[in-house]
Amino acid sequence: MHLKTLRTHRLLWLCCAPNGYRTRYPDCSRTCTDSSCATGKYQFFILLICLDIIPITGSSSVSPGEGSEMFCNRLLHRDFSTSVNNIQINKTKPQWHNYFLCGLKGIQEHFGLNNPTGMNCLLDGTIPPSSGLSSSSALVCCAGLVTLRANGKTLSKVELAEICTKSERYIGTEGGGMDQSISFLAEEGTAKLIEFNPLRATDVRLPSGAAFVIANSCVEMNKAATSHYNIRVMECRLATKLLSKSKGLDWKKMLRLHDVQTKLGVSLEEMLTIVEEVLHPEPYSTEEICKCLGISLEELHSQILSQNIQDVSTFKLYQRAKHVYSEAARVLEFQKICSKAPANALQLLGELMNQSHISCREMYECSCPELDRLVDICLQFGAIGSRLTGAGWGGCTVSMVPTDKLSMFLKNVKKSYYQTDGQRLAGENNSLFATKPGRGALVFVEA
Repeated sequence: MHLKTLRTHRLLWLCCAPNGYRTRYPDCSRTCTDSSCATGKYQFFILLICLDIIPITGSSSVSPGEGSEMFCNRLLHRDFSTSVNNIQINKTKPQWHNYFLCGLKGIQEHFGLNNPTGMNCLLDGTIPPSSGLSSSSALVCCAGLVTLRANGKTLSKVELAEICTKSERYIGTEGGGMDQSISFLAEEGTAKLIEFNPLRATDVRLPSGAAFVIANSCVEMNKAATSHYNIRVMECRLATKLLSKSKGLDWKKMLRLHDVQTKLGVSLEEMLTIVEEVLHPEPYSTEEICKCLGISLEELHSQILSQNIQDVSTFKLYQRAKHVYSEAARVLEFQKICSKAPANALQLLGELMNQSHISCREMYECSCPELDRLVDICLQFGAIGSRLTGAGWGGCTVSMVPTDKLSMFLKNVKKSYYQTDGQRLAGENNSLFATKPGRGALVFVEA
């Protein structure tokens, strides 16, 4: 497999991927038969919206068993080639092509392809990398879709989302599936409420009168290269087990905080009360967790803790559980407001966004000083609501801005955040922009 990259231009390669492919492969007898894209996303809590900026893959098939190439259309990334029969994904240094390999491997293993079709691929896109807009998940989804097409297989969007969620874990990221789900299930002009078991998406029509602005803090965050993200996943899992044990549930089978609520049959507000009663705000040591669960330290490390956080000795369970349940309550309230559309809907939604960022900063601790400053600047210059989006610890904010204030808002944020720093100023054009809900993954077939 061969992967190549060039420079990016917003949406340009949606039309030009096939021609770019021919430029990269002038001696190749095969034409670029397909161009596929999968969108990035931003989120209002767990209401997700696909961006109208995308990664594109132009591809053609080669004979089964042949080597395959990936070419990335960006100067900052190196080209890559490997055999489709010997996929090796490096978890220690998660480079861009490893995400493509995740999607490829997921399809390969799902169908049991012993001799998969090789591919020549040209990749491009407009999602800033490591910016909290799910560029990595979009690339995994794009790769899964391309591999599916090259091997003559078909799957539903739901099936593709589930496979790509599982396959991204090959690189060491313990994601839950939101990013991959919206990449496939998104529809133009609407946000989506994503729910699982079974996976489903519900339209949430946003009120008129506001624009949604993405602002990049210019602090990069690669989920697979750091432990923050996976530690939060494990803290939520440990909180799940302690809450389950306290209520007499089969805690060994419980993995998600949502599972506890479902088993108990209580509301989110009641779960927040249970969190207050059962968990304490002080960090839990591994020894205390073992005592609460009645297991040995060896059992904790071998049966519960993931491999990449074996050295972590303390966990904040109260804060993480409180954030998750309160955030879920905000999601449902957001959906309710959008459905009823009261006269002050924008103000109510903005306040929920602001509460969400405070919780992300103080309870989930996934913000950073640059994100906090950017949120403050956005609110100062007219945003009704503003919060970080994505995994956090860097990346982007999303702000809801009255449409009649959009032009002045963009001007003031540029001046106050980007033009005060040379590095931020260099990427200003791709760091601050208004966007709208876009559609999910597509395949464009050359006639």
